[in-house]
Amino acid sequence: MAAAFNSDGAEAIGRALPGPGERGPARSGPLADFYELRRAAAFVRARGLRKVALQFPDELLEDAAAVAARMEEATGAAMYVLGDTSYDSCCVDEVAAEHAGAQAVVHYGPACLSPCRRLPVLHVFGRRPLDVERCARAFRQLHPDPRSRAAVLSDVVYAHAMDELEQRLRPDYPHVVFSRLLCEAEPVPDPDPSLLRQFGRELPEAGLEGGAVFYVGGEGLPLTNLMLSWNRCAFSSFDPATGRARRESLDVNRALRRRLYLVERARDARAVGILVGTLGVAGYREALRHLRDTLRRAGKRSYTLAVGKPSPTKLANFPELDVFVLVACAQNSLLDSHGFYRPVVTPFELELACNPARTWTGSYLTDFRDLLPGGSAHLEFPEVLGAEDEGADVSLITGELRAARLGADPVPPASTALACRSQTLDLAEISPAASFLESRSWRGLEQHLGQTPVQKAVEGRRGIAIAYEDEACG
Repeated sequence: MAAAFNSDGAEAIGRALPGPGERGPARSGPLADFYELRRAAAFVRARGLRKVALQFPDELLEDAAAVAARMEEATGAAMYVLGDTSYDSCCVDEVAAEHAGAQAVVHYGPACLSPCRRLPVLHVFGRRPLDVERCARAFRQLHPDPRSRAAVLSDVVYAHAMDELEQRLRPDYPHVVFSRLLCEAEPVPDPDPSLLRQFGRELPEAGLEGGAVFYVGGEGLPLTNLMLSWNRCAFSSFDPATGRARRESLDVNRALRRRLYLVERARDARAVGILVGTLGVAGYREALRHLRDTLRRAGKRSYTLAVGKPSPTKLANFPELDVFVLVACAQNSLLDSHGFYRPVVTPFELELACNPARTWTGSYLTDFRDLLPGGSAHLEFPEVLGAEDEGADVSLITGELRAARLGADPVPPASTALACRSQTLDLAEISPAASFLESRSWRGLEQHLGQTPVQKAVEGRRGIAIAYEDEACG
């Protein structure tokens, strides 16, 4: 066993990075077809753009230079590659694009299709191959009755083949409906009560009346999100990568019980951290204000944190907080926080915990925009509590009594007043966060500004840590 963890460094020094095409099936087919270069170039030329940001996920970065060069040649515009987003790559990184002065974004790869407001966006998902005949055969096996009512949805990378699949199924299944992606930069059409627009997709409301959904794509967050949100529907799927069709067996009830447990943890919480999980989804600023107001009315303190992609190690730096709420796109709101020091809930779950007007009805929401004023599920925080909300209630986790939820503002907003802290007129902003900092024994690294002598820069060592050039390997 000891030999497996020892090396003379020769293997590490001589290793080569994988070249294009050696990292797995990130791209299939010719470059121009997979990245739809003709359509992307037409998008740039039609708007007379001079600076465009090309956003790539990690698995497609190896093609970024080639795509940018082809796009510049076809359009004459300057292309800037965005290769590392602050949050998940499914969201459009408008902030990074604006840093480069870009006038628009071409977003490559899987996308959550959350609406943006700052820049025009063109989505290029990448055309993954789909055996349409085999997919149609799988649908017929799972739904043998021609009178079946079902809604057909797909992962965005297979959207290009949905028209052909519809042509094959429509003659035999007149009651089956297909969703349409809402992903272009044109204005959203006027609301139509007969159409359901959710998760960047549009389909007739009647399409879900049959209680069946057929999903084309593999396992992952998009499918889990759909199953929790439409938990009264029976799901089946066809995975083009494996060719396997099946009835989905996710224990939705168990998943919902887990989420309701997190709601109870949020009810017990006294201090809540609001995690900024997106800077590009329209309405995220309004969501932050809405959550802060809800927590203040519920008698809880809130702290807004921007830490990039949440991780257990990052959030463990805030042990004073009892629970976190993540403001992110609908696809990434359902963060699995099993390995976290404190639980992470969604804005909908926090409202269930804090807003007396909201009760559990069986419906589940992952899009925070539905909770905002004007949203489809917005409920005002009541100014006066009903009889059932008065008095104390018992925590289902600790068994302790909880104080009554208040309809007024029991916790004042953080003060911006300045107060004299000492005779030298040092001033400090009075806020709950400052109180937490004062109570900590370790408050961060001390900078010692002006006390550290300036050192002349010298050339450092060359090589890697296990074998620098000026030392022998042994």
